Amino acid sequence: MKVALITVSDGCFHGTRRDASGDSLASILSGAGFEILSRAVLPDEMEKLAECFQQICDAGEADLLITTGGTGLGPRDVTPEATTAVAQKLVPGLAELMRLEGLKKTARAALSRSLAGVRGRTLILNLPGSQKGAEESLNAVLPLLKHAVEILRGGGH
Repeated sequence: MKVALITVSDGCFHGTRRDASGDSLASILSGAGFEILSRAVLPDEMEKLAECFQQICDAGEADLLITTGGTGLGPRDVTPEATTAVAQKLVPGLAELMRLEGLKKTARAALSRSLAGVRGRTLILNLPGSQKGAEESLNAVLPLLKHAVEILRGGGH
């Protein structure tokens, strides 16, 4: 399975912060047998994000588009809005599962606006920007991702 991994962070984009969550997610995904097709760091700008998400999904090469960052309540946190703008379907159960698992560790997980959606045959997952939150969210849904992509590719339930 091929993954496009995008870190959404003004700080990482401008080089004032290290992309710890992106590095950690890449390691987890590679260890689980996923191929990292591409990685990018983008600023918190909705139009640029939506355009990038659409291009990745419409190219048809990535099975998964995973983002980290931009899912909080801050004024520049717009990743879910960018995903909603391009998604053809939402998959609320995956976002609910990520939050549910996070709530086992911290009540702050309830503040996450992470979501999941589909465009074409690409599953989009928005994960939190903190390294710990991103890791916990990915690990919560990791066992379901291969099956979800199989269904998107026309496989049975």
